[in-house]
Amino acid sequence: MHEWALAEAVLAAALEVANKEGLKKVTEVYVKVGELQGIEPDILDFAFSQLKAGKFKDAKFKTGIVKAELHCRACENKWILNRQKLDANTAEAIHFVPEVAHAYIKCPKCGSPDFEVMEGRGVLLESIKGAR
Repeated sequence: MHEWALAEAVLAAALEVANKEGLKKVTEVYVKVGELQGIEPDILDFAFSQLKAGKFKDAKFKTGIVKAELHCRACENKWILNRQKLDANTAEAIHFVPEVAHAYIKCPKCGSPDFEVMEGRGVLLESIKGAR
């Protein structure tokens, strides 16, 4: 489960930021996860709850999902991916290997599979709140 490894990496990065900012206690960590990253938010939240310790012992972890915004290179169309319109097999394939999205998703305007992912990938440590 890559959610656990991701939670560990986020905690390590958050600890580095907390130390730089001189925080003795962290009260809240807000993380944004791209929709195409293949992360199950419930599992990530559970991993945070199990892994938090030290400065993070009482911290609340909040996870936001960044919608997938795509840009067609063929016709310049921009659109937001609607995952509800994907069949179960396609959604599962993209969940486990997001890089295969080009094999399943086509531009709704021209049908081209040549698109760029503008938003909806990656993990961003958005904010950390705490006390000095």
